[in-house]
Amino acid sequence: MNEHELERVRQTCDDIIDRVGEAFVGNRLLLRKLLAAALANGHVLFEDYPGLGKTLLAKVFSRAIGSETKRVQFTPDLLPSDIIGVNVWRQNEGTFQLIKGPVFTHVLLADEINRAPPKTQAALLEAMEERQVTIDGDTLSLGSPFIVIATQNPIEQEGTYPLPEAQLDRFLFKLGTGYPANQELESDILNRRIAWQKDDPTGDLEPAISVEGFLELQRLVETAVYIDTVIVDYITELVRLTREHPRVAVGVSPRGSLALLRVSRSIALIHGRDFVVPDDVKMVVTEVLAHRIILNIEDTLEGVRPESIIDEILDQVPVPTELGTRPA
Repeated sequence: MNEHELERVRQTCDDIIDRVGEAFVGNRLLLRKLLAAALANGHVLFEDYPGLGKTLLAKVFSRAIGSETKRVQFTPDLLPSDIIGVNVWRQNEGTFQLIKGPVFTHVLLADEINRAPPKTQAALLEAMEERQVTIDGDTLSLGSPFIVIATQNPIEQEGTYPLPEAQLDRFLFKLGTGYPANQELESDILNRRIAWQKDDPTGDLEPAISVEGFLELQRLVETAVYIDTVIVDYITELVRLTREHPRVAVGVSPRGSLALLRVSRSIALIHGRDFVVPDDVKMVVTEVLAHRIILNIEDTLEGVRPESIIDEILDQVPVPTELGTRPA
């Protein structure tokens, strides 16, 4: 890619983030990371306290990238067929008709995902990993893009079913929106609500890009962004040390390595570069790896957090200072 094309891509990414920022008041870095995950064709889990805008952010983001979105409110009585769909017998026609579930969309908002029982949560596993679902023995492919943005509340345990490690590993990122950083931001939230005269302004937003344009950005992440072997070695060393850390019972799998590689390329493209630098990796390493680590029970009881393990490992691994020669 030449400099003009890279600048055009960078401006497009900024336009998407600006469009999301018209309705969501928050950290711009958070929006950048959410966009990076989507460009890497990854799923995102938002875990934070109630009322911090997790659902609004998911809806606004899907609107900004011009995609179709569907929302599922996860509840204890939700069935797998409520998500993936079911074949219904039509007596008048003497045949079965497929009623597709909400998973057949571009962006699936799984609200309060930890309120559904494990059987229902598992219905998303095939869709998230394989981009397909199986209904009565028939395998159906999902469209592109297909991104799951899920939310969960970390403080309520009654009536919830914690996501198993196998499902957590399907999420590229685990993020939190956090409280407004200062009084000015919180005042901005209130003033925007007064101007909107409604709680949900999503319908008033114009997309910043078409679905076809977004798919082209995803293609560029895979085909046009170079990652040097020293950066690959840096990623693998970070992941390897999660498996050897004395406080860690189960470290990050190769799926985590691949996730970190993909999203590092996304970050580079968002910044208008067609090559990855170490700072791209460091920007997202905690969000990609921390939720994939299982700590020893005694360390968990002592209050050790996976994020602190990642910080320790980052301090241990030397940051590459020189890249190799890029192939012509």
